Formats: sequence, structure tokens, C-alpha cells
Amino acid sequence: MAVYKRELVRHQSREARQNVQGEDLVLFFKHIYQLHSPDEITFICIGTDRSTGDALGPLTGSLLQEAGVNHVVGTLASPCDADTLERRLALIPSHHAIIAIDACLGPKQATGTYYLAEHPLIPAKSVGGKLPPVGHYSVAAVVNANGPRPYSILQMTSLHFVMGMSRTIAEAVAEAVKYR
Repeated sequence: MAVYKRELVRHQSREARQNVQGEDLVLFFKHIYQLHSPDEITFICIGTDRSTGDALGPLTGSLLQEAGVNHVVGTLASPCDADTLERRLALIPSHHAIIAIDACLGPKQATGTYYLAEHPLIPAKSVGGKLPPVGHYSVAAVVNANGPRPYSILQMTSLHFVMGMSRTIAEAVAEAVKYR
């Protein structure tokens, strides 16, 4: 368990994560927008523009910003990476619902899918990073299959593939906002 912003966050098991295709993202975001005002939702898009696989977060953040979504942290112009994550989290108002978006590696058959959860994700876990859990809700996009050298796998992941997954997430958010 970890305490963040005066709230108790329980780490749930992997079974609590739902693995879905892109078309199911809209339902996930609609659910969140039914529970929270758009003015009280912050998207934290984690990653760096220096690694193609890990660029999913900043790419998604930039697309969300271009679509007019408010409260987006982590874009190509200003990535939210391991060096800036904790500082940027501290700036988010405590009453905001945080939706964390990050790339991840997974089983080969899960590549191209999304793990959705109503609990935090742990950034950089696949590469052995030690970062705090992030988000009240989370989207982990499986950009490639895990292997013995995860850092290299992220570096060599197709940018075209990652851009497509980012676009799918941003379009799902835009669609969900329409139905609010």
C-alpha cells in the first residue's frame, strides 16, 4: 500500500486489470466521465520522446492537447518521464481524478491491446525502474512483446505502431467527452 495525496491507494493484483482492444477504450473513458467532471480530470501521459516504444505517453498527451482536452501532463514538447514524474504529480490538484497513460511490454499475443484498470499503474516496471504508483485510473498500452532486454525492445518498437495506439487512445477520449 502507498499513501499519495492523503488518500490510501491499494495495489490490486493483475486480475483487476482488463485487457481490451482499442474499440473498448471508449466505454472505459465514458465511465470515468460519468463519475467526474472534465474540469476535475487530469491525464498524466508518461514516457519520453527519446525511445519509440516509450513515446506513447507523450504522443497521446500531444494528441489530447490538440483535441482541446484540459489538464494534460506529458506531451512531446514537455514529456513526463522518470526525471520529472514526481515533481509533476505534486502539481496536480488533490481533488482531480488522475488517468495515467503509459506504454508497457507484455505477452506477444497481447501486443496492440490495452490494460485498463481503476487503480494506479507503476511506470518503468518492465525496465526495472522504481517510480511511485500513478493514477486513480490507468491505461497501459502493450506496444511490444516482453523479452530479456526490455530497454532495447522499447527502443526498437515501431514508431508507426505506437502512433496508431496513441491515436486510438486520444480518439476514444474525444468520443467519450462527446457523450458527457
